[in-house]
Amino acid sequence: MTPVRSGERGVLAALGIGLLEPDAPVMRADDPGVTRGDGCFEGCRLVDGVVDKLDAHLARMRRSAAALEIAFDEDEWRRLLELAVSAWPHTGEAAMKLLLTRGPVGEGPRGFVWINPVPADYPRQRREGLRVITLDRGTTADAFADAPWLLGGVKTLSYAINVAAQREAAQRGADDVLFVSADGVVLEAPTGSVTWSVGRTLRTTPTGATGILAGTTQHRLFERAAESGWRTEAVRATVDDLHGADAIWVISSVRGPVDVVQLDGRQRARQPEVDREIRRLAGF
Repeated sequence: MTPVRSGERGVLAALGIGLLEPDAPVMRADDPGVTRGDGCFEGCRLVDGVVDKLDAHLARMRRSAAALEIAFDEDEWRRLLELAVSAWPHTGEAAMKLLLTRGPVGEGPRGFVWINPVPADYPRQRREGLRVITLDRGTTADAFADAPWLLGGVKTLSYAINVAAQREAAQRGADDVLFVSADGVVLEAPTGSVTWSVGRTLRTTPTGATGILAGTTQHRLFERAAESGWRTEAVRATVDDLHGADAIWVISSVRGPVDVVQLDGRQRARQPEVDREIRRLAGF
C-alpha cells in the first residue's frame, strides 16, 4: 500500500464544530489536556477511505475515557470520523489521530480528529526492520496491580516519557525502544506492543498488573494466527528470552508489525517468510 506523500495538508475536524482548516487552532491554553496531559487519544490507520479496526479503537478510547472520568459519546465520534474521512482526498494509507481532552473548566470535553500522511520513516522501517534498545521503565512488573490511579492500560495524552525514550534511542543510533520493568520483565514499546515467536508459538506480555496498553493490532494478529494454526500466549519474559526467540516484532496500528533486526546492539537474522505471514495476519 502506497502512503500519501509527506508534507501534504491534513484534514482536521472538531467535535461540535465539524471540518476546520488544517492550521486552525483547536486547543485552549486553559484546557487541562494542554496543561496537565489530562485526556486520551487513539492512533488509527486509514486505508482507502476506511478506518482499520474502527470498532476496536473506539472501544479502547471509551475505556480510556471512562478511566479518566471524561464523557465519551461514541455516536458523536462516529459522525465526526465519517465527516473527516469523507474529506480526505487520497487513496492508500494515512494516519489518523483521535484526541479527547477534559476541556476548560465548566465547558466539558473537547475532541478532534486529525488525518495526515503516514510518518516518512515507516516505509523504510518496514523494509529494513527495526534497531531496538531496551530501557528500564523504573517500575516493577506488578506496579499497576490494584492501583487504578496509575492509569495502567490507559492511552493518555501523557506521553512525554515515551517520546523521551524514543529520543534516547535516536541518540544511540536505534529506531525504537522496548521498556523493561525494574525486575527484568519485557513490557512494551513507547508506541506499540512487542510480540515474539518461538517455533509456531506467538507470545506477548500480559496486560493488567504490568500496566501495558492492550494493542488492537496485536489482538487481531493473535486472533487470526490462532485460526491459522499458531499457538498464542501472554507470558512474562526477559530480554534473554527475546534474544532466544526466532523473531521479534514491534506492532502498532499505523506502522504495523515491524521485525526487530538488532536488539541492544546484537544483530538478528531476519525471517522473511514468517514476517510476511505475520504482516498478512495483522492486516498489512
